[in-house]
Amino acid sequence: MPITVDIDVMLAKRKLSVGELADRVGITPANLAVLKNGRAKAVRFATLAALCEALDCQPGDLLRFEAEDTTNGGHRPPAEAEDRPSPIG
Repeated sequence: MPITVDIDVMLAKRKLSVGELADRVGITPANLAVLKNGRAKAVRFATLAALCEALDCQPGDLLRFEAEDTTNGGHRPPAEAEDRPSPIG
């Protein structure tokens, strides 16, 4: 999916745990982990607003669009692979 969730970045910046953020937002740590790990198919605006309020941020600080690469079967190489030169052989 071309939407990347950066909740872990904001958790680190705010020095919060998943459990503490889940308590502040009013969702279970398991549901927050699903969202944080990019496995969620949707997020309610009310949940997004609660996350933004708890983390003192904007929705764009939590969600980012990354276009899919169609030259590799729709899969992008890992970021670290993009920085390495191709092996010769």
